[in-house]
Amino acid sequence: MNLKEIEYIVTLAEEGKLARAAQRLFITPSALTQQVSNLEHEIGLPLFERSRSGWSPTKAGQIYLSSARQILQIRQETDRRLQDLSDSQKGNLSIGVTSEHGTTTFTHIYPAFHKQFPEVTINIYEANVRAQQQMIRTGKLDLGILTLSEEQQTEDLYIPLAQEEILLAIPSLHPACNKAVPTVKSPYPELDPNLVRYEPFAMMYKESTMYEVICQAFRIYGFYPETLFFAQRSATTLEMVSAGICCSVVPSYFAASSHPHVFEHVSYFSFPSHPVWNICASRKKGSYLSAAADCFIRLSQEYWGELIL
Repeated sequence: MNLKEIEYIVTLAEEGKLARAAQRLFITPSALTQQVSNLEHEIGLPLFERSRSGWSPTKAGQIYLSSARQILQIRQETDRRLQDLSDSQKGNLSIGVTSEHGTTTFTHIYPAFHKQFPEVTINIYEANVRAQQQMIRTGKLDLGILTLSEEQQTEDLYIPLAQEEILLAIPSLHPACNKAVPTVKSPYPELDPNLVRYEPFAMMYKESTMYEVICQAFRIYGFYPETLFFAQRSATTLEMVSAGICCSVVPSYFAASSHPHVFEHVSYFSFPSHPVWNICASRKKGSYLSAAADCFIRLSQEYWGELIL
């Protein structure tokens, strides 16, 4: 078992398609097929089941992959430890970001990070929370910038960056806006969700962690609103609210005066239950934290700590 063979098998398992795996590895599909066949012959067991739909690991393949991924992670952590001993501080840092908050975090803190680690290359992967959790587990990501509730956390390590309230977003001319009441629990007045119970809503897509948080928020009130449209980004739902088409539920970051895009004709209100989710940096439990990764986490904490949500 050498590192090249390991990389071939892990890549093929991740892609599930011979052509895509070969492209990632910068070799021809026939060369990759030959490498896998040679290894299977050496082991005496098939590692993959071949079909028109793709390549999937056999039971023997799953056993091989379990050890192979651990070996690759050990190699990665060894490289990071050696990089930290080097004065040049060269290396790579793989970071996952979500479309909502991750890109914002990276954009704001990268200049400060680059000043401290000018020779560290950051590889950014935009992915939803569950995909990032999987990539952290397999060692593909060093860090993930995630937004989720405590119930959605895995056994990985989660470093809190901020806690963010989830708000109702309603067209400003809607009569329910006049029935909101001030509260000391939030800078946004409280509004009973039953006042918009029969209004159409634009929501985050069902596979998002935000959707689960929204469901929990409405469950307290015994209903889930009619959904007119599912979106990939909160900004999309707010465009529809601004046009007076529907209501929505969004993280409070989008209501903050510091947000780069102010959505006109939208009013924001707290649920009386004040649901929140956590903005976190996440890494694999027990993994080595490089100096570059530690710096990125600290800068993220400073950014979100200063931001008024």
